[in-house]
Amino acid sequence: MWVLVLFDLPTESKKERKVASEFRKKMLKDGFTMFQFSIYLRHSSSKENAEVHIKRVKSFLPEKGHVGIMCITDKQFGMMEIFYNQERKTKATNPEQLELF
Repeated sequence: MWVLVLFDLPTESKKERKVASEFRKKMLKDGFTMFQFSIYLRHSSSKENAEVHIKRVKSFLPEKGHVGIMCITDKQFGMMEIFYNQERKTKATNPEQLELF
């Protein structure tokens, strides 16, 4: 199971940039990996384990901005097609392959 955190946080002021940076750092500390600039993901071995990490992310949500959290299965994640510069990369079917992207 994969936990995805999608967010759009304000970064107009120095304080807002600091809050956004702290949010990202806390996700990294909890084992999330940056997939895109505002999408972080983490593999979890079970729904129960995913809930632990979802609860943790909810505990440090910023006051402003939009944050979405969703779970997808390994099979759903494996069906994703990823492109870099119009070049198709191999489908990521397991957590180890994520590092290729």
